[in-house]
Amino acid sequence: MRKIREMLRLHEECGLTNRQIAKALNISRPVVGQYLINFKVSGLTHKEVSKMSDNELMEIFETKRKRESTRYKIISEKFPYFAKELKKKGVTLYLLWQEYKKEYPEGYGYSRFCYHFQVWRALSPLSMHIEHKAGEKMFVDYTGEKLKIYDKLTEKEKKAEVFVAILPASQLTYAEATWTQKKEEWVNANENALWYFGGVPRIIVPDCLKSGVTKVNRYEPEINPVYHDFARYYGTAIVPARPRSPKDKAMVENAVKIVYQRVFAPLRNSLFFSLNKLNEAIREKLEEHNRAPFQRIRMSRRELFNEIEKDTLRKLPLFRYEIKEFRCFKVPSNYHIELREDNHYYSVPWQLRGKRVVLVYTQSIVEIYHQNMRVALHIRERKRGYTTKKEHMPPNHRFYAELSPEDVIARAQKIGKQVKVFVEKVFQCKANKYQALRTSLGIVDLSKRFGPERLSSACKRALEFHCFSYRVVRNILEKGLDRLKEEPLMPESYLVHTNIRGRTYFN
Repeated sequence: MRKIREMLRLHEECGLTNRQIAKALNISRPVVGQYLINFKVSGLTHKEVSKMSDNELMEIFETKRKRESTRYKIISEKFPYFAKELKKKGVTLYLLWQEYKKEYPEGYGYSRFCYHFQVWRALSPLSMHIEHKAGEKMFVDYTGEKLKIYDKLTEKEKKAEVFVAILPASQLTYAEATWTQKKEEWVNANENALWYFGGVPRIIVPDCLKSGVTKVNRYEPEINPVYHDFARYYGTAIVPARPRSPKDKAMVENAVKIVYQRVFAPLRNSLFFSLNKLNEAIREKLEEHNRAPFQRIRMSRRELFNEIEKDTLRKLPLFRYEIKEFRCFKVPSNYHIELREDNHYYSVPWQLRGKRVVLVYTQSIVEIYHQNMRVALHIRERKRGYTTKKEHMPPNHRFYAELSPEDVIARAQKIGKQVKVFVEKVFQCKANKYQALRTSLGIVDLSKRFGPERLSSACKRALEFHCFSYRVVRNILEKGLDRLKEEPLMPESYLVHTNIRGRTYFN
């Protein structure tokens, strides 16, 4: 009905021609001519029309057609059906006319059929958006205005953003309050909308906000990586509205206006002390809106959704999407990537040293990608340290990783008892397992150069001095200190002297 009122205003107040009005309102010129003829016959002015309700205005324009014949009465009863069928994929107005002619051979021809349907479509708020196919798109955006939440402790008010989503075919609407428009809350609100609708459309159409679009471009916008990954998880596509093209998001802008009327206005005098309570009130008002009937067809948005759109949406996955973060790195020489938030390092295949990789992490896992192929998957650790997989190591590193302290101690025991004791001391003294392994293996390998007997003697001498390192044992062997005859630390006999009192003195 807004188009009809605008048509009368442009004609009477602005003096535009029928062609200009048709171009401005995007409707056919014959339809404009027919409306203006009916308007002139009624003898009303635009000011009088502006005070009339939509139902009264409809009666003026439909009176003449109702008198024409029974043919119009028959076809007019089918207009709501045609509007719903056109929202289904592949259905055209010509196909509907063919089906109509089969049922009513004496009915209107195709051109007259289209004319009457266009007239009815201009009057019907449902059919104004008839170009949208069921299950094809979901429009999303934030409202410009915000809702208030009061903090009892500080007695100050906070403002919450309001997210709005709409399926244009059935006009089923979703709204939710969030604290900010940051990407985490943006993605979560999009996900909540999908679960509220119970399915996934083929395309999501957002505005060009930073949480959804990192770089605005009319032809190739760059989608935020997190938002893009969210769309990939749900099997949909992100097609942002073109910048400075309000027609691309006209549907969601209209939904925002409805939310102002059906949600903001009724809640304007209510006090809310938490985001959850506010969302409960929004959901209640939202359900009232979605279950209210359209003006001309006695069907609500929810009923229309269940009839034409519910089965066209793709199925939801079993689990909800887990927010991911993305980081780019160049693999260092130690083939470990640092996640600085946790001060923890994760391994990648050693062959990727010097290559560019992308680290993707959630609350529970860490993934690493190279050229869009996943090359590593780790459980996320929240503490300082390293997580290394053996298959990521080069062969020489893997040898140490697969070797256990028990294996090295067993090899040392075969050489000699003193070597075994010394190696055990090395593992006790060194906190780093891999460093202890390297030291112990180096000591065991000295038997190949100097022989088992000399190595046992060298280990015995090093144990006496409590020096548990590879370098000490090697120096003892190289300098031949293991061959020196041991001297007693105290002399075997003592000199007899009057100043030496002996132990009997203290008894």
